[in-house]
Amino acid sequence: MTVHFIGAGPGAADLITLRGRDLIAASPVCLYAGSLVPEALLSHCPEGARIVNTAPMSLDEIIAEIVAATEAGQDVARLHSGDLSVWSAMGEQLRRLRALNIAYDVTPGVPSFAAAAAALGAELTLPGVAQSVVLTRTSGRASAMPESESLVNFARTGAVLAIHLSVHVLEKVIADLTPHYGADCPVAVVWRATWPDERIVRATLGSLESSISAEMARTALILVGHSIGAEDFAESRLYAGDYDRRYRPVGTEPRFPEPETL
Repeated sequence: MTVHFIGAGPGAADLITLRGRDLIAASPVCLYAGSLVPEALLSHCPEGARIVNTAPMSLDEIIAEIVAATEAGQDVARLHSGDLSVWSAMGEQLRRLRALNIAYDVTPGVPSFAAAAAALGAELTLPGVAQSVVLTRTSGRASAMPESESLVNFARTGAVLAIHLSVHVLEKVIADLTPHYGADCPVAVVWRATWPDERIVRATLGSLESSISAEMARTALILVGHSIGAEDFAESRLYAGDYDRRYRPVGTEPRFPEPETL
């Protein structure tokens, strides 16, 4: 029997992989993080499935559910919001399962930063403007940040920052970033990306704090960087007419000549 950890995406019920959908449909037990995973995804569960909202449960209680299902010979679909590779608390569950010799696999999901960028219609890595995106957060009650992973340190790189779980300390975020990016640096806050009540605020570091309403106190992502909304950037060489590449040889002596045809 297998525990299937499935990234349930940022909110929209149709932003889940086909593999994830099919694993839900084939699992007689479904554990889902009800505080963030849309209930519409539960429609994929088979008839008669045991569906458990893990939002109010402890880690011990969650593992007990998994153990009970495994002993009954049942596969488990374990749904987490977004993608499981960041801030999912999957790692501690997997460690418990390895100790218990319970099989598991992992199916990725659409991460919140990608959903937020899509909502903005933005490519975060524009030629000559930014080529790196840092996924980070500020310290919280559940997990402290290592000293070396401060916003100030990341800001020194000039990379685009996708700042999670931090809109409640917006004043500190702005204070840490402004000396490095400048008060005129573009910022976007995407609240509940892909949910029906999604909201987007576009501003600058200098004007952001006054633009955020009180209800945007959680489930919001802050994107900071000069590529956000930029129009003055170079075009990629990838599609330039004179760019010699494997699938479009150019010139009399292309780097990747077309193979001879028989």
